[in-house]
Amino acid sequence: MNQDSLQIKKGYSSSQEPVQAVNELYQAIYQPDISLAIFYCSSKYDLNQLGAALHERFAGINLIGCTTAGEITPAGYLNGSITGVSLAAKDFTTMSMRIDNLQNFKIEQGQTLTEKLLTKFSTSDKTFAFLLIDGLSIKEEVVVSVLYNALNNIPLFGGSTGDGLNFQQTFIYHEGAFHTDCALLTLVQTEYPFTTFKTEHFTGSDSKAVITMAEPEQRLVQEINGAPAALEYADLIGVKVSELGTMIYATYPLVVKIGGHYYVRSILSANEDNSLTFYCAIDEGLVVSVAKVGDLVANLEQSLDRICEDIGEPALVLGCDCILRNKEIEAKGLFPIVSNIMYKNNVIGFSTYGEQFNSMHVNQTFTGVAIGSSKSKIV
Repeated sequence: MNQDSLQIKKGYSSSQEPVQAVNELYQAIYQPDISLAIFYCSSKYDLNQLGAALHERFAGINLIGCTTAGEITPAGYLNGSITGVSLAAKDFTTMSMRIDNLQNFKIEQGQTLTEKLLTKFSTSDKTFAFLLIDGLSIKEEVVVSVLYNALNNIPLFGGSTGDGLNFQQTFIYHEGAFHTDCALLTLVQTEYPFTTFKTEHFTGSDSKAVITMAEPEQRLVQEINGAPAALEYADLIGVKVSELGTMIYATYPLVVKIGGHYYVRSILSANEDNSLTFYCAIDEGLVVSVAKVGDLVANLEQSLDRICEDIGEPALVLGCDCILRNKEIEAKGLFPIVSNIMYKNNVIGFSTYGEQFNSMHVNQTFTGVAIGSSKSKIV
């Protein structure tokens, strides 16, 4: 290999046996002098066995990872696999910080820990931040806002960890073990061109409504337009309450307009009392509209084409893709097409319970960082 070239190694394993899966991943992504290795794994694995195998096989390697609601691999979308990537130390400088006990997260704690991380890491405009956070913590909004503000405008992207569609418990791997109720912030510095991005295929419509009763800290909306939330939502989109479910939520999310940009607010479930639980916080008084659905494939292709224009063909895209996008792709039979797009653009990532972009926690988006293969594209 040309020592002047960007050294990134990608791989995956579909083996259901934890030790074999780890060995196959290791063989695919190992290279000398790794600065950071990242993996994403199905929660279907026995995580005790998988964690022990990862700890043994990747001993001495800075390895981070998480459980998923689906994996984006060198073979495209998979479910029930482990995939990963390694970054060479000659091309990347990295450092991670874990925040435990998110249920008792304090703003001052996040600020202090981030400031300590920055004092140990020589940041520049060639640095980006990558956040993994427990997708069931219900703490993404406050954590990402605090961390981004403390990072002094270092661009940030990330994903909320998953466990398939179980919504029981998710895990982040750091320092040789799996952890829950935590967040992991990683700073990455490189001389190669990169760009963080967020894209979605929804815009606002004329069908608007007001959130009139909510508990934002629980991501619960009891009333929309003064009526029971599930009943009013069903009426807004023209379906019966009995028809509400994952595919309806994926097809008809709500959006809010902030600073001229639309942000998706996806529904997780309708409850017995006709309230709605969301994937992110929604405040009382917020004006929302039923999303107007665009073309997911065209939007994705256009976004990646713009990235290629900016930084050249990406050597790697670390992607965080909402589980509801995954379900839409499945329902429309688009997996072969979208998987091929991911493959052609060197995407490694996972299906999430939510995404982060700079200071925002968002839903039904594809966020990430694209890293170019040639320094000649640096402006």
